[in-house]
Amino acid sequence: MRNGTWLQRVLYLLMAVLSTYLLYKGGRVLIRQADQVPDEWKRRLEDRAVETLAPAYSAAARGIQSGNWISEWMEQLVPVYTYLAERQGEDESEGSLEEKETETKRETEEESEAAAAQAAAPALSGITAEQLSRLSDYSYLLNQYFTVDAGTSIDETLLDAEALLGEDLTIQKNPEVPQILIYHTHSQETFADSREGAVEDSIVGMGDTLAEILEEQYGYRVLHDTGVYDLRDGVLDRSAAYDYARASIEEILEENPSIEVIIDLHRDGVEGEKFVTEIDGKPTSMIMFFNGISRDSQGNPLSWLQNPYIRENLAFSLQLELKAREQYPGFTRNIYLKAQRYNLHLRPRSLLIEAGTQLNTVEEERNAMKPLAELLDQVLTGR
Repeated sequence: MRNGTWLQRVLYLLMAVLSTYLLYKGGRVLIRQADQVPDEWKRRLEDRAVETLAPAYSAAARGIQSGNWISEWMEQLVPVYTYLAERQGEDESEGSLEEKETETKRETEEESEAAAAQAAAPALSGITAEQLSRLSDYSYLLNQYFTVDAGTSIDETLLDAEALLGEDLTIQKNPEVPQILIYHTHSQETFADSREGAVEDSIVGMGDTLAEILEEQYGYRVLHDTGVYDLRDGVLDRSAAYDYARASIEEILEENPSIEVIIDLHRDGVEGEKFVTEIDGKPTSMIMFFNGISRDSQGNPLSWLQNPYIRENLAFSLQLELKAREQYPGFTRNIYLKAQRYNLHLRPRSLLIEAGTQLNTVEEERNAMKPLAELLDQVLTGR
């Protein structure tokens, strides 16, 4: 037993000597490296040491009201450290306040930017983040909303959903001056039950109906050009109809610079096809927005058919298409893209619209003009 006690003392002595040596060597390393240790780390090390060796004092320094005489005594005994601890607390509070103010300012700026973007691009206000994400997928957008003619091509630079929906197509309505022009490159287009020679049963008659609704129900002033561009010497000739129409439309625009929207209203001709849906319980011809994008099948611009408004007109068609699918599912066909420009270079907000086919009835065609007018007004007013 005595031997065990003696041996234990020797071991304790050895442990004490070894600990002293390790503390000595460790201290020298720390001293040499002290200048490389960040001040914040030093401060934290000091705090941890004080908290461990003098917890009552630490509590007093940090303002913890323990209610005992030891903490009060320690607070008075070491006033310098107490002062430093209080200053640190103030600095941390000030830093936290500054961070909160910065964060609040950043959030306010982001909200303002978002509001400004929404105001500048009303079409985006009705699109959810999930919808925009889907539409931003080029393949999805192309396949679900467009039909591309074999003679042309398009890519992501033109078919950018966020950019197209970001186009502000609204106008300041002014019934004192004409702002919308409706015309018909192919004025001789008729329908399955059109009466021969009855203009009101032709595509020109549908233009009259559309103009009337836009004026009487929505307060626009519309100029409806009923010029004939596809008939020469009593013979139907559409080979140069767009050239004839362009010369006339340019004169109209020069005389009426207030015009901001141009609609070339057509009836499609598809062999054996009739496109009809039902809206408000009435048989209604389906419509199709048509864009000439002045590009060949290899994606090369057609330099002899320049169009500075390709993006704006694509945006106009897409925004109308999205509105139609939301409010009148089945009313519109996919937007058709073709190589030429079809006089869509005369103004931004230019539309070529195909309403029904030769197999649709006059009633079906006329019924289509009401929802079409409503969609136009919604996009032009940002509703």
